[in-house]
Amino acid sequence: MQNINSKDLLLSVLPSDDVLSQCIHCGMCLATCPTYEMTKLERSSPRGRIKMIKSVASGEMEISKIFAEEMDFCLDCQACETACPAGVKYGSIVEAARVVVEKSGYGKPLGRSIKYLALKIIIPNKFLLKVAARLLRLYQRSGLQKFLHKSGIFKRLAPKLSEIDLLSPTVSTRFSDNHFQESYPSSISSKCKTAFLTGCLMNVMFDEINSDTVDVLKMLNCDIIIPNEQVCCGSLNEHNGDFDTARKLAKKNIDVFGKYDFDFLITNSSGCGAFMKEYGHILKNDPEYSEKAKIFSTKVKDIMEFLADIGIEQKFKSLNDSVTYHDACHLVHTQKIYTEPRKVLQSIPEISFTELEESAWCCGSAGIYNITHYDDSMKILERKMNNIRKSNSRIVLAGNPGCIAQLKYGAKKFKVDVEVMHPISFVKKSLNQ
Repeated sequence: MQNINSKDLLLSVLPSDDVLSQCIHCGMCLATCPTYEMTKLERSSPRGRIKMIKSVASGEMEISKIFAEEMDFCLDCQACETACPAGVKYGSIVEAARVVVEKSGYGKPLGRSIKYLALKIIIPNKFLLKVAARLLRLYQRSGLQKFLHKSGIFKRLAPKLSEIDLLSPTVSTRFSDNHFQESYPSSISSKCKTAFLTGCLMNVMFDEINSDTVDVLKMLNCDIIIPNEQVCCGSLNEHNGDFDTARKLAKKNIDVFGKYDFDFLITNSSGCGAFMKEYGHILKNDPEYSEKAKIFSTKVKDIMEFLADIGIEQKFKSLNDSVTYHDACHLVHTQKIYTEPRKVLQSIPEISFTELEESAWCCGSAGIYNITHYDDSMKILERKMNNIRKSNSRIVLAGNPGCIAQLKYGAKKFKVDVEVMHPISFVKKSLNQ
């Protein structure tokens, strides 16, 4: 393992020196933590992990295999933040700890390899990501994927990899940045000047959702700016301990979007929105970008948050559908957006809306957690799918691409007859054209 000073490194990446002292170890977080629920081990709880991190920060212990495994085992769903009476920012603490783990060389070899390839090389580079997406699309649509699974060859050779392969979302027929214009001026008096983040995975795997988002903004008579030079927001890197790449991507987006005049930057991925709202925090010590980042972050809006704030004047069509809603972790726990999507959905006439039991409980996707911790992820997913089954809804809505892919996989794996959609796609379907 690398010889690093764990204490100094950890203290250098924590948000502030006193952040660890906020935790009063009351235990309110335990009932909300999926990993503690699975193991019932104190070290697998938020307060248990904080205690371990405190020990490293004070110099009482060095990074160990168990420490690295626990930081990696955490989903970073931040449900504990919602439950915490002391306002502990657990997400920033565990993400700082992951930086130390990353530098130390501990962690699962498969997990490290996947993270390095995906997060350091492919996702930050738009060209490489699109090359990888085209190769995956060829594999998915050529019949090879179907043959390998239907014949049983894949399952016999690599059972776990066979299941992980099915988790991959279907690559879109077209990529958003290839067909979007950089500017869509409103044909009448503009209601609002908006910019739009096409994203990285959203760009290549969820173009339909991006297109639905832009279409709804057009219906609302918004001016829309979609800079072609924009890059990945950096959230996946930051959540997995690669702060350097995350900051580089943040600065690039601030520069690119800073060339335009807009009121709000619209996102349709909860992870992206949550992280971009933190640009002001992660760059607060950067003399060149601190003020620009702060202004940038204040303009970021999730699409459902935006719709709830400005109101939808268009008339909805009556849809005789039964609907439930899954709260994406980084929407409800990080951005604290809970009522806004429900407000918009419940304004649609003649839909039967059912609150999902444990709606804010993680689905187990958590970035690439369902790949690096497949078995644990499936335990969490099964609980979510059982709750969806009990809702008796025909449609489940989720505002994050990882959640959407995970729930679609879960519907097949656990035989739950439900259609999975993004809320903005349901809104577009409901609006009169």
